[in-house]
Amino acid sequence: MPERVKPAQRHGILVLDKPSGPTSAGCLNDIKYRLGQKKIGHAGTLDPLAQGVLVVLLGRATKIATFLLGGEKIYRGSLRLGTTTDTYDVQGTVTAESPWEQVTEADVERAVAAWEGRQDQEVPAYSAAKHQGKPLYELARRGMMTPVKTKEVVISDARVLSMDLPSVHFRVRVSSGAYVRSLVHSLGQRLGCGAVMTALVREYSRPFHLDQACGLARVLAEPESLPERVLPLAAALPDWPRVRFGPEDAAKVARGMRLAARDVVPGTKALLLGPGDDPLAAAEATPTDGALQWAIVRGLG
Repeated sequence: MPERVKPAQRHGILVLDKPSGPTSAGCLNDIKYRLGQKKIGHAGTLDPLAQGVLVVLLGRATKIATFLLGGEKIYRGSLRLGTTTDTYDVQGTVTAESPWEQVTEADVERAVAAWEGRQDQEVPAYSAAKHQGKPLYELARRGMMTPVKTKEVVISDARVLSMDLPSVHFRVRVSSGAYVRSLVHSLGQRLGCGAVMTALVREYSRPFHLDQACGLARVLAEPESLPERVLPLAAALPDWPRVRFGPEDAAKVARGMRLAARDVVPGTKALLLGPGDDPLAAAEATPTDGALQWAIVRGLG
């Protein structure tokens, strides 16, 4: 049976429905080697247990990763009261088990509602956050002490979807970098019985929804369909103005030259496009010598 021809390197966004089980890096490696997409990245990892929207960046789209990592996300998850693990999810080693029968549904409703707001969240020891260049999970797996790291996150919406105690199903809207399993762990501490995350689905990673995503198995099984599944790079930045230039000015942008920025306020970020709407650069309107000009933030050629 002849070997399938791998697609050429694409330049754009693949909205992947990551399955539960593999790591995000593992999914990207499958696409990289089996579909020939050597230049590849993502806009926010998912834990192995989690599934759902993984925004995969291909080719020149890898250059806009920094502009996507700050977007808010929506998760649907499940937890179980009465158990605590070292990873805060069901895949970890159990560190404690406690009675949960004294907890009422009203208690759970209040504890989930208490997630909302701005808070300093402790980064789990088993996470991809780095210390001296090494992921924390590598240190934790070796039995080494992991430094306590915190980060400010914003939880803008948190609600219970259903309950059949000790199981609870919830939905939460969070800022970038928030760990949902840390929220579950904090809920267990607040209720005094411990809690562990049992499932998690990322339904939204700004600006992409789960209904736009394609499953990994299907993507790998249908390499000939990859081109039609890859969205244009600009689709990842729908709120950014588009500024179009003709061939002469496009050549100047390609050389990093600043061009006049009109009808915008200082600090505006925009995509500079050339003929055929080919992305040239991400730029910011910056006052220069008394005039507003497009300063190149990231070349996209």
